[in-house]
Amino acid sequence: MTKVIFITADNQEHQVDAENGSTAMDAALNNMVPGIDGDCGGMAACGTCHVFVDPQFSDKVGAAAEGLEADMLALTDDVAENSRLACQIVIEDKHDGLILRIPQGQH
Repeated sequence: MTKVIFITADNQEHQVDAENGSTAMDAALNNMVPGIDGDCGGMAACGTCHVFVDPQFSDKVGAAAEGLEADMLALTDDVAENSRLACQIVIEDKHDGLILRIPQGQH
């Protein structure tokens, strides 16, 4: 299991265990992390799992993929350079301790 830390917009920390091969969105939904809705079920067809990757993990997680993910992020509020859709972050051992911040709202 890989530890992932979600921090809500009001700075509440939710540490969860994620299975390698699952997504950060799955880890959040399976552990009822508030602020991650995942309305499209992980198809990158909505922005309801938008997160900000902590800078110390940027290289390990990488930037948003060109195409579907980048296009969807372009439609979300508060997009930043470190924005990702949690449904597109596949958990690996190298992500242990990953910190993902959740924006104020999901659209």
